[in-house]
Amino acid sequence: MHPPLVEPLTVLAAPAEPVTTAGDGQLVLAALLGIAAVVLLIAWAKVHPFLSLILGAAVLGVVASVAPDKMIASFTGGVGTTVGGVGLLIALGAMIGGLLAESGGADGIVNRVVGRVSGRALPWAMAGVAALIGLPLFFEVGVVLLVPIVLLVSMRTDVPLMKLGIPALAGLSVLHGLVPPHPGPLVAISSLDADLGLTLGLGLLVAIPTVIISGPVFGNLIARYVPATAPAALLPTRRQPAHPTGATGTTGTAGTTDRRDVDGDLLTDDDLVNPGGGRPGEPVDDSGTETARRTPAFWPAVITVLLPVVLMLLRAIGELTLDEGTAGRKTLDIIGTPIVALLAGVILAMFTLGYQAGFSRSQVSSVLGGSLPPIAGILLIVAAGGGFKQVLVDAGVGNLVADAAKDANLSPLLLGWLVAVGIRVATGSATVATITAAGIVAPLAATLDRPGVALLALAIGCGSLFFSHVNDAGFWLVKEYFGLTVGQTIKSWSVMETLISVIGFAGVLLLDLVV
Repeated sequence: MHPPLVEPLTVLAAPAEPVTTAGDGQLVLAALLGIAAVVLLIAWAKVHPFLSLILGAAVLGVVASVAPDKMIASFTGGVGTTVGGVGLLIALGAMIGGLLAESGGADGIVNRVVGRVSGRALPWAMAGVAALIGLPLFFEVGVVLLVPIVLLVSMRTDVPLMKLGIPALAGLSVLHGLVPPHPGPLVAISSLDADLGLTLGLGLLVAIPTVIISGPVFGNLIARYVPATAPAALLPTRRQPAHPTGATGTTGTAGTTDRRDVDGDLLTDDDLVNPGGGRPGEPVDDSGTETARRTPAFWPAVITVLLPVVLMLLRAIGELTLDEGTAGRKTLDIIGTPIVALLAGVILAMFTLGYQAGFSRSQVSSVLGGSLPPIAGILLIVAAGGGFKQVLVDAGVGNLVADAAKDANLSPLLLGWLVAVGIRVATGSATVATITAAGIVAPLAATLDRPGVALLALAIGCGSLFFSHVNDAGFWLVKEYFGLTVGQTIKSWSVMETLISVIGFAGVLLLDLVV
């Protein structure tokens, strides 16, 4: 998956020493059987993905002759790293999304987007917005901030979910893999001693056509074959629609009077956990506040969503312009850390979206708490995906692919791309693929000119995005957020990632002819 955004928890860190002495053939067999076990358990046996990933990691470890204690340490280390990074971001992003939806702020954004952009232009707008905020944004952060908007726009406009979701995911993924200051490209630039500014410029040239083809164009095609429907639990609904007294769908008894607000909507359970009430599903206390409620203005809602983006962008600018160790650089490093930036977004949202909408303190607390239960399953599945990936890495599958490519007689660009592809498919980690591939081809960088070294870094970045599947926690993140089956996720997300990798590499080869 994409890189963890915080340092691993020390207690849960996976073992540094090799966890098995299995031969190459045994490791290949173990990786294939582990991945096959996950797919079969989910698709055929209908086992929950969380359990399937745990059992798949066990199959992998047993076939690879990994000692049980080392297998457990490796898996829990991967889980801890993933939860410590991606898990916290998902939770904080969900809180911002919850306040955005419950206050009506998301409605305002959706209405503005829908009102200004026609149906045919919506996928292009989504791709453009995702690519723009993807410049400073980590992939996982972008997903948790954009998904609520994508779901609402799809629901409001009746545009197929994949037609909007794929362009948004493509914009985020392309920028994450090809353009600094994202971790992968920066690692490749450092390892190859490439020029950062030149790599950034060439990366943007490659990114634009790649986003267009793998985003709106592919999204329009795949929407015909993947009729996705947003998960009901993740659809942000502020109120239930009004029904006649005693009509079907209500729990009221004929002849009784339903409690309604000034708009005529029912004041019933809105599926939030109310900490004050002490039980899930208890309605938020709306008494005495409905008449005072008001939808947040458009720009405060937008500023709230963009605050984490701006803070992380400031950190990236600081890394490029300020000397390390200066007070300004340290300050920007702290406030631009994804967890800190999203936490600041949550705090701002409490005021601009919560209190500004007329919510009391207990109601704001209810919304924040109620935003977490719907994502509990996503957190566990993503965490298990991180554990499965870590067992693959610690067993030596990534090193196996790297060693096989060391003596290959190929051009540096093709070799870098192929090595990154192999390690990405084997381990699910774009960062591991980037670091390993850059290390292998680094000696060849000395034979290339400055543009050639920059293109080599981009070729490795393209390869690190190839075919995300069940060993990538990002695969499960997309699957659960968009309510897809494993097969649908492969048809849409996995194929999209492959298109990004291949089209991006083709762009690198074309640039190699002219620069």
